[in-house]
Amino acid sequence: MRRIIATMKIALRALRRNKLRTLLTMLGMIIGVGAVIAMVGIGNGAKTQIENQIAGMGQNVVLVFSGSFSRGGVHSGWGSAGTLTIEDAEAIQREVPGVTVVSPEVRSGTQIAAGNQNWNTQILGESGDYFTLRQWPVTEGASFSEADVRSANKVAVIGQTIVDQLYPGEDPLGQILRIKSAPFKIVGVLRAKGMSMMGQDQDDVVVIPYTAAMKRLFGMTTLRTINVQAANAKLLTSVQEQITGLLRQRHRIGTGKDDDFTVRTQQEIAEMATQQSETMTYLLAAIAAVSLIVGGIGIMNIMLVSVTERTREIGIRMAVGARGNDILLQFLTEAVTLSIIGGLLGIAVGVGASKIIEVWKSWPVATPMLWVLASFLVSAAVGIFFGFYPARKASRLDPIDALRYE
Repeated sequence: MRRIIATMKIALRALRRNKLRTLLTMLGMIIGVGAVIAMVGIGNGAKTQIENQIAGMGQNVVLVFSGSFSRGGVHSGWGSAGTLTIEDAEAIQREVPGVTVVSPEVRSGTQIAAGNQNWNTQILGESGDYFTLRQWPVTEGASFSEADVRSANKVAVIGQTIVDQLYPGEDPLGQILRIKSAPFKIVGVLRAKGMSMMGQDQDDVVVIPYTAAMKRLFGMTTLRTINVQAANAKLLTSVQEQITGLLRQRHRIGTGKDDDFTVRTQQEIAEMATQQSETMTYLLAAIAAVSLIVGGIGIMNIMLVSVTERTREIGIRMAVGARGNDILLQFLTEAVTLSIIGGLLGIAVGVGASKIIEVWKSWPVATPMLWVLASFLVSAAVGIFFGFYPARKASRLDPIDALRYE
């Protein structure tokens, strides 16, 4: 133990001799570790935000999209063709066990107006159960009813952005909102959700009965999406399979033919989104880790210079009894000390940068302790790896030649 402590003292004293050079050498490690910590923290924060937003879609949700990834050799994607009908939604509600709520959906962007104010927004046509399915409460007024849906009544529930843009300082409830010149009565205001991960304002929306949207506004006869809620998470896979079988039967899709719809569970959507986030996080971390290699090369370079500068000192130590292993341990300790201190400072810089981004951009940041520990261990490993060669070179110097060195 005394030997280790003495070696540490000698290493620290040697590093203090050239403070600026020591700091510049550590800079590569500081930047590398800091970049890795910051990138991982931001990436994990993005993953958490994605998971929260997908959870905001509701619990135990199955989404049925019109169109398929591949139909007739053409990759069209979700919602590319109106292949779903109201009758499909009713059949799902009626014939699929485990389904509790079904909300047919149509959507379109259009111009809306109130008084002398106008705004371009997204119109969602939904059922009265949509707000329960999506766990999106109405904070003022009330949502429209199934009676409104059956009668295709011109009523609307609006997001907070619509309130801010068209009714600043006013109570929007009971007022008339014109959608493509059709007057709709505002019956409720949705709770504010804020921006999505893609930068879309989730509150910039008007929700109306899907029957009113289809008949009174857009002249649609088909649906783009059917939102389905299962009774519990265990039934999601079963409900997904039964919906697929039911729709293939209703659409008369033969064996071996591509579906003209796409069925996805909330879990699948979450996994796809988080997988993309994780891939991007690891990619950014790998790019940042290149700085660690650069920092390690810097440590090797400076240690080689140090060995050359201290050749005479090494000869004197060997002359008074120091062995090759003692010299090896001394220079290796200096390299590892450089790397570890740089790693610790890099962790502080990375966590600090993450917090600054969190406050400045209102971006959630989550830095796992496992990554902090891994960064510390990697910085120590870099010091050992890149410091071994200079230390070994110092330990193999001939004492006589070292004493003669000028």
